[in-house]
Amino acid sequence: MSRTTVRLPDDLLAKAQAHASRTGRTFTQLIADALRFEMQRVDSPRRVCEPLPTYGGQGLRPGVDLSDTSALLDYMDER
Repeated sequence: MSRTTVRLPDDLLAKAQAHASRTGRTFTQLIADALRFEMQRVDSPRRVCEPLPTYGGQGLRPGVDLSDTSALLDYMDER
């Protein structure tokens, strides 16, 4: 195991040490776990969204204005 120096803001260091103690780890273990988590997060493949289905058609029905919510709701209630 190698030894290194890390400079942290005093408040972050205190919070990290307290968190390590609460979770039953040493400060070194907390730092190693945090680095592993960060590297796994960056290296793991990005989530790919499934493509949305599309349907062929004639577009909007006459008189339908998608920017007018109340008119759209009225139109949907009539169906």
